[in-house]
Amino acid sequence: MKKTTLFLLTAAVSVSATAAEFMAGYAKTDITPPLGVFMPGYYKERFAKEILDPLEAVCVAFSDGKTRAVVMQLDTEAVSDYVADGMRDAVVKATGLDRDAIIIHASHTHDGGHLAMKQKMGASSIGRGENEISEIYRKMAITRVADAAVNALADLKPARLSYQRSVAKRISFGRRYLMKDGKVRTNPGVNNPDIVKPYGPPADEEVQILRIDCEGDKPICIINFQTHPDVVGNETITADWPGLTRTVFEAATMGKSRCIVLNGTQGDVNHVNVMPRPGERNGLKRDFDDVDRGYDHAWHMANVLAGSALSVWMKCIPLEAGEVRFATQTVRVPANKAKDTDEKNLAWAQKVWATHQAGKDAELPWKGMELTTEVARARRIINMSRHADFHNLPLWGITIGKSVAFGGFPGEPFNDIGKRIKKESPFKITLLTCLTNGSRGYFPFSDAYKTGGYESATSPFGPSVADDLIVGKLKLLNDLYK
Repeated sequence: MKKTTLFLLTAAVSVSATAAEFMAGYAKTDITPPLGVFMPGYYKERFAKEILDPLEAVCVAFSDGKTRAVVMQLDTEAVSDYVADGMRDAVVKATGLDRDAIIIHASHTHDGGHLAMKQKMGASSIGRGENEISEIYRKMAITRVADAAVNALADLKPARLSYQRSVAKRISFGRRYLMKDGKVRTNPGVNNPDIVKPYGPPADEEVQILRIDCEGDKPICIINFQTHPDVVGNETITADWPGLTRTVFEAATMGKSRCIVLNGTQGDVNHVNVMPRPGERNGLKRDFDDVDRGYDHAWHMANVLAGSALSVWMKCIPLEAGEVRFATQTVRVPANKAKDTDEKNLAWAQKVWATHQAGKDAELPWKGMELTTEVARARRIINMSRHADFHNLPLWGITIGKSVAFGGFPGEPFNDIGKRIKKESPFKITLLTCLTNGSRGYFPFSDAYKTGGYESATSPFGPSVADDLIVGKLKLLNDLYK
């Protein structure tokens, strides 16, 4: 039977009658949380005990003289739909921007504060993984995000666009592997003798650079790369490789640039090299889930990525600017609940989740990343047992003329989703962002549901989700290109 995907156009494409002088602006604000804040990112409780480097909200604003839009990146693991709605409402109130002209993208550092709350917390709703500090931090972050948008728009100046592409080698790797037992595991451990081979295509090592030369001001560098910022761990606050790349790039240009780093389609890739060459494990050590992590390695990744961008920074190709346009579109995707919400499996899930919530993981029959995978599967089965049969996933697009496109996803797309879209997009350069204006979960390809692994175990979406999103995003981009 032929599959039909339903697209719901939820906001009209903005149109400017003529393209006036193109302008761009830049701003950033500090969003470092206080110590004691809950830190999301793992299936264990962590509360911040140390700050290794500051977290920031970084904003780039665009205008063609009639239409304005902003693209913002936050150093945080995720922003829930509830918090993202609050942030966009605050930006609209402070700036008068159209709500759909606002992209707020979480870098996905696993060492940030808690901005993934589902609702405002009262005394009776504060539970495991949430505390009063998280609520204070949420309010502060919303205010700082609005400040960044206000300041970026105030910074608008006539600007010129150019772009280049480069590569960043051996800092991103596929994290799904076929094992000797025939199963596919996520992050099975470095030098694990049971690994047969990587499962899936190689990591996308492409680095995209958009250069914006602003009249009378420092140029803006937008770097687009794609891999998990899950490099440090512990109970330490850090922006991980996205924030550290900003620091390295700006320092390497002797302070004569302003940088923002956008994390792309990173759902099935990360920093873990399971077959390292001599020296490549420097600055890494084994963590609780059999994943190698280390702050020094995050700096190494930042050095490699910034170096890749710097290698082409002075040789960018001019682009024609034009109208600033934006649109949103909703794609309807089946829920991942078939076979897993029958009475037997639901009872299994409730038992596993209750054991985990009670802090008794030692009683469960798994270890390392396999334990994380099965706990995630249990939570997903419970959640989907009371969910509708479909999800409506919003997609965002902001474009500049027929040259530049920004495309956001409200979750974590697999790497090859980005490859396909970048290849087929009508724009000269298409910069994609994960975890945009919300956080809905993983977007795997259909084969992942057959072979297993953490991503499909936790994904609330049915096996068609990757293909549905590719079709939906390309439709959105083509509509904006017309």
